[in-house]
Amino acid sequence: MGNQPMIVLSEESQRTSGKDAQSMNITAGTAVAEAVRTTLGPKGMDKMLVDNSGSVVVTNDGVTILDEMDIEHPAANMIVEVAQTQEDEVGDGTTTAVVMAGELLSKAEELLDQDIHASILAQGYRQAAEKAKEILEDNAIDVDADDTETLEKVAATAMTGKGAESSKDVLAELVVRAAQSVVDDDGSVDTDNIQIETVVGGATDESELVEGVIVDKERVHDNMPFAVEDADVALLDTAIEVPETELDTEVNVTDPDQLQQFLDQEEEQLKEMVDQLKEAGADVVFCQKGIDDMAQH
Repeated sequence: MGNQPMIVLSEESQRTSGKDAQSMNITAGTAVAEAVRTTLGPKGMDKMLVDNSGSVVVTNDGVTILDEMDIEHPAANMIVEVAQTQEDEVGDGTTTAVVMAGELLSKAEELLDQDIHASILAQGYRQAAEKAKEILEDNAIDVDADDTETLEKVAATAMTGKGAESSKDVLAELVVRAAQSVVDDDGSVDTDNIQIETVVGGATDESELVEGVIVDKERVHDNMPFAVEDADVALLDTAIEVPETELDTEVNVTDPDQLQQFLDQEEEQLKEMVDQLKEAGADVVFCQKGIDDMAQH
C-alpha cells in the first residue's frame, strides 16, 4: 500500500513552470483586462452579453461583465477578484482597477523579459503602491457630511455609465439625503440602514426617499384604507387564526346544531384576538403569519 503512487492530478492535467508559467498567467490576466478596457471612460462602449439561455445583458459595468464571463484560469480569476473587492469596498471603479491590474501585468512582462527577477518586481510594485497612497492622501480633500453640493457631485459621478445618466441629478439628491439621514457621529454610514425598493411602472425621475420602513405587501382586504396617519402599529409574529390542535383527533358531528356551535366557538376566539388588538390601540397590524378571512372583516 505504501509503495503505490498517489495520483493528485488528472491524466489530462498539464504542468508548466518558470517563464512559461509566468507568461501564461500574465496573458490570462491581461486578456481579462482587455475585455473591459473599451468600456472605460466617458466614451466607453457598452457590452452586449448573451448567456446560454439567450438572456441578454447590455452594460459597461466592469464587475457585471466579469460576473457574466465564464472564466476558469486561476490567474484570470485573480483579476476578477480585484473587481469584486473594489465593488465590495468602494462600490465603483471596478473597470479602472482591472485595467490598471492588466497594465501592471503587461509592464511586468516587459521587465521579466529583461531578466529582472519577479521578487524584485513585486517589491517595486509594493513601494509604488505606498507612494501612490501618499499622493492620493496629499490630493484628497475632507468632505463633511453636510456638504450636500460636493456629495451630490460624487454621487452623480458614480452613476455615470450605470444607465442612469438622464436622471442622475434627481437620484444623486436622493442618495445624498438617504446617506445623510443615517450618518453616524463619526461620519460613517452603515449602508444596511438604507434599502432600495423598485416598483414596476413610472419613470426614474419619480423616485422618492421614504424616511421610514417600506413593507412591500398588499392590504389583506379591499375595504381597508390606503393611508393611515399617526398610526399605532402592532407587529405580530403569530397568526390571527384559530390554532389547530396538536392532537390527532376526530370529531363526529351528528347534528347541524353541533356544527354551528363549532363555528360559533371559532368566531368567538377570533373576535377575542381582534378585540385585544383594538384594546391595545392598534390602527395598523403587520402580521408575520396568516390572518383568517373572518378576522379581516
